[in-house]
Amino acid sequence: MKPEDDVLEGKRLKWDKRFLELAEHVAQWSKDPSTKVGAIIADRNNRIISQGYNGFPSRLPDDLEQLNNREIKYKYTVHAEVNAILHAHTSLIGCSIYVWPLLPCVDKCAPIIIQSGLSRVVSLAKPPKRPEGSKYVDFSESIDVLKRAGLMVHLI
Repeated sequence: MKPEDDVLEGKRLKWDKRFLELAEHVAQWSKDPSTKVGAIIADRNNRIISQGYNGFPSRLPDDLEQLNNREIKYKYTVHAEVNAILHAHTSLIGCSIYVWPLLPCVDKCAPIIIQSGLSRVVSLAKPPKRPEGSKYVDFSESIDVLKRAGLMVHLI
C-alpha cells in the first residue's frame, strides 16, 4: 500500500463514520417504539442522495397499538434501506448505503440493495443489544449474498 492510499483510506473511514452517525440520527425519526433503523445513501463525492428510516408506509397511520403489535408491525414496516432507495430520485449506481444499527436483512433489503446498483454497504461491526422480544436476525447470510453480488461490505 502506498502512502497516498493510507491517506485515502483515512478519509474514507472519516466519511463512513460521519454518514453512520447521520444514519443514527435519522433512525430516531422512526415511530417504532422498539427498533429504530436509519439509512443514508451517498455518492462517490460524499454528497447525500437520500435517507430513510423504518416505519409504516406513508399512507398508513402510525397507530401506536399496531406499532406495538409485532405481528402487524413486521408485516407492514418498510425498512430504512428500502425507504432510502425509494426516495432517491436518481441513479444509485456506485453509491454507498450506510445503515445504523443493523445490517440489511437478507429477505427484504439485501436483494433490493443489489438490484438498485449500490456498490457499498457500511454498518456497525457490533450492533447494540436488541430490545427484549425483538425478532433475532442472522446477518451472515446478508453479508454473503451482498458480497456474492459484488458489493463491498464495510463494518466499522
